[in-house]
Amino acid sequence: MADLKTSFDVAVANSKNLSERPDNATMLKIYALYKQATTGDNAEKKPGFGDMVGRAKWDAWNGMKGTSNDDAMQQYVDLIESLS
Repeated sequence: MADLKTSFDVAVANSKNLSERPDNATMLKIYALYKQATTGDNAEKKPGFGDMVGRAKWDAWNGMKGTSNDDAMQQYVDLIESLS
């Protein structure tokens, strides 16, 4: 568990220094995995229609519902490593 947390923390730091910016779908996946790993299932109110970015982020995170924190951390680490 400690090794996964350390790998996750390194991946979070590395995500800020990627050689090129990922496409929007990948950015949403990164966001959703991060939120699921750090917060757990989405319990926030869905943003209104006027907030398209907020809705996209909410939908991406909500799609991770039921994924364990450890699984989300591992998927996040794997995704960031594949982009580095």
